[in-house]
Amino acid sequence: MSKEIWVDLSNQKWSLKKEVLTTALERGVNTVILDEEDIDKARKIGQLKIGVYYATQTTTADFQITEREDTPPSEKIQARRYEIKSSEDVKKITVAKNTTPYFIISAKNWKIIPLENLIAEFQNSKTKLIAEVETIDEAKLFLQTLEKGVDGILLKHPTVEQVIEAGSILKQLVKQIIELTPAKITVIKQLGVGDRVCIDTCSILRKGEGILVGSQSKGLFLVHSESLESEYVASRPFRVNAGPVHSYVLAPNNKTRYLSELKAGDEVLIVNSKGETYPAVIGRVKIEVRPLILIEAEANGETYKIILQNAETIRLVDGKGEPVSITQLKIGDQVLVNIREGARHFGTQIQETIIER
Repeated sequence: MSKEIWVDLSNQKWSLKKEVLTTALERGVNTVILDEEDIDKARKIGQLKIGVYYATQTTTADFQITEREDTPPSEKIQARRYEIKSSEDVKKITVAKNTTPYFIISAKNWKIIPLENLIAEFQNSKTKLIAEVETIDEAKLFLQTLEKGVDGILLKHPTVEQVIEAGSILKQLVKQIIELTPAKITVIKQLGVGDRVCIDTCSILRKGEGILVGSQSKGLFLVHSESLESEYVASRPFRVNAGPVHSYVLAPNNKTRYLSELKAGDEVLIVNSKGETYPAVIGRVKIEVRPLILIEAEANGETYKIILQNAETIRLVDGKGEPVSITQLKIGDQVLVNIREGARHFGTQIQETIIER
């Protein structure tokens, strides 16, 4: 389900509204709450879905928000706003579900538990939950509460900067599809020892999931998590044994990082064998001296390289989407690689000629 961002610009000066509206449209945010007198001016800025709290009989707003519990449903009343002050309010809101397409939830004194309860209650209902937030940290938290999160957030009187940040968060939450290409293994070579990085995430990774790592930014290999049982060690489904400190790893927002610079609290992008992605928070990074192995693979006439710890529990993902131990790989086998264009400057993709061997 796609997430929504609304902005409430009611009771503010038009000069500020105009600036925020312009930024909102640029960031893909098109649901706004305005005052009645600003609707015509706002429509000249771009295609907007406009809501109002207090509508006239001749309103040109797309929908109305009501705070009255006794207001009957109508074509114009698309949202109800509720303020949570006690557990009784949560029960009252739950009983009212399916009466309008949207419920706006404001919980100023206690927030997480009420929203968790409502998210659970409103699964598969016809009413979407929009959480009223005042900070970007709240926005990110509510969109991810109970993993599923609320259906959207309402930024109350946001600044331009907050709208920009909210747009970035929303982009991260959308499951981006990354293209994975089968590449044929051409070289398998045992090396000496080096400083190897284990990334312990705050998420339980499933079969087929891992992170994209490589010695060159142009080609990143799907390194599988340690989510599978082994006769040698117990599974550690939160962990990816990612390779030496020099390696690139893909992070959210299409940025690469060096494994050496990652730390607790950073994020990496989890990718599965279908190319589906989501961000995961790093809980710990372990760097230890371990024996290494070089793997080279070829696709579309280009050669891509990765160095990994030489151990049975380290796996890539083969051309059929199945995890395979690097100790079982043979010349001619296929593994999944994400082929990327352009050079990297501090992790950001740029158009520049660069040679990485």
